Amino acid sequence: MYKIAEELQQELKDFYLPFGGSLDERNRWVRLAAIIRWDEIEKRYARQFSKEMGAPAKRSRMALGALIIKQRLRISDDETLEQIRENPYLQFFLGLSGFTNEMPFDASMMVYFRKRFGAKTLGEINELLIAEKKQEIVEDEKPEKPKKKDPPNQGQLILDASCVPQDIRHPTDLGLTNDARLATEEIIDILHSARNSAEKKPRTYRECARRDYLRCVKKRRLGMKEFYKGRKKQLQYLARNLRSIKKLLEEVELSGLPHRSYRGLLVATEILRQQTEMQPKKQHSIQGRIVSLAQPHVRPIVRGKARTAVEFGAKISVSVVDGFTYVDRISWDAYNEGGDLPGQIEAYRRRYGRHPESVHADKIYRTRDNHAYCKARGIRMSGPRLGRPPADQEIRKSVQRQIREDERKRVEVEGKLGESKRVYGLDRVATKRADTSETTIMMAVMVMNLSKILRDLFVSFIRTLMTRGLFLSFRLISLGLN
Repeated sequence: MYKIAEELQQELKDFYLPFGGSLDERNRWVRLAAIIRWDEIEKRYARQFSKEMGAPAKRSRMALGALIIKQRLRISDDETLEQIRENPYLQFFLGLSGFTNEMPFDASMMVYFRKRFGAKTLGEINELLIAEKKQEIVEDEKPEKPKKKDPPNQGQLILDASCVPQDIRHPTDLGLTNDARLATEEIIDILHSARNSAEKKPRTYRECARRDYLRCVKKRRLGMKEFYKGRKKQLQYLARNLRSIKKLLEEVELSGLPHRSYRGLLVATEILRQQTEMQPKKQHSIQGRIVSLAQPHVRPIVRGKARTAVEFGAKISVSVVDGFTYVDRISWDAYNEGGDLPGQIEAYRRRYGRHPESVHADKIYRTRDNHAYCKARGIRMSGPRLGRPPADQEIRKSVQRQIREDERKRVEVEGKLGESKRVYGLDRVATKRADTSETTIMMAVMVMNLSKILRDLFVSFIRTLMTRGLFLSFRLISLGLN
């Protein structure tokens, strides 16, 4: 159940402090609370709740505020609650009426907050915050009036893609088969305890299996012959366990198995199929390969970078406009980001009402189809032109200067991706589920844009002070001369 609050933009003077005094309006959390449109967020948050049924849910300001605090400070869920309990500014940011030593909610609620604020909802909120900053809010409910002529192209669209690594152990074939074997042994123990008959528990040879596994992984240099032999043994143990589980399920209902164990059973079965298929071919890659038993949605993303050739996590396509970042696509499977360019250009037109004047992207985006798409809409694409270079030396030099200038502008998106990973936690996403990991990605980008809005406000404030100071100094000089 959820009831929309009448007033969400809380006044600073109304916040009660039992130890006296008042909050400083220059504090970053106070200024951040003032620039967020809590009323618009409330409308989007209330869509998923019933107005009559269920227990009352936490307010959208408290839910989203807690996620922003966690992402900005890069702390755990438990530490987030401790920081909120100790800091009156954080309690004001969450919309509380006064300081309290009590926990506003349990740390386990953070999981539900991440589920409720999905990637789509956070994408809408991110665009809303940027549009509010640029004062270009467009009401989605009202259809746009048809225009006789499209407005001229304006602005620069900078594109790139990157991988957001998940917090998983580096996958190995031996490690995956061993994890699957351990999961099936646990399932056998659960099913056997639920049997009514006095039959013996099926043998799993778990001690022999562990001894064989440790014999391989403890070697400093494991030869390929020993590796394939060790993996074959683990696959045999795993296949035997799955056959035993199949027999046990003839006596025990599958519904009696916990959800986590049932999910592990499905993943272990798929791991057995993939590893058995790769074993005779002596391969290490397969379509849809599972690299983690706990997070089967994670896929290897080949990047070809000097530091890390392969990363394991979600791949995202981002666009940067005037220093603000948008996430246009999140995928757990590898894809060619060059195909996202038409959709990202149309997203730019939806946000700003016109096409960009130029698109700045790296080599993978510069395909013939993308060049033709941009040329048909009067959009200049960065990088060298297709075909032979011009014969005239002056024209060739001017083209080279333009290419270098475009590359300098394109570097901005690299800086934004680096900032999101170094400062806002996208270098290692610790959430386990696919949907909550997508929420974490969108939350990091949104917090990064909020930080830019705060910086812009500070810069404009300093410029105003400098302008007024210069005006007063000139005024005093003129008075002194007179």
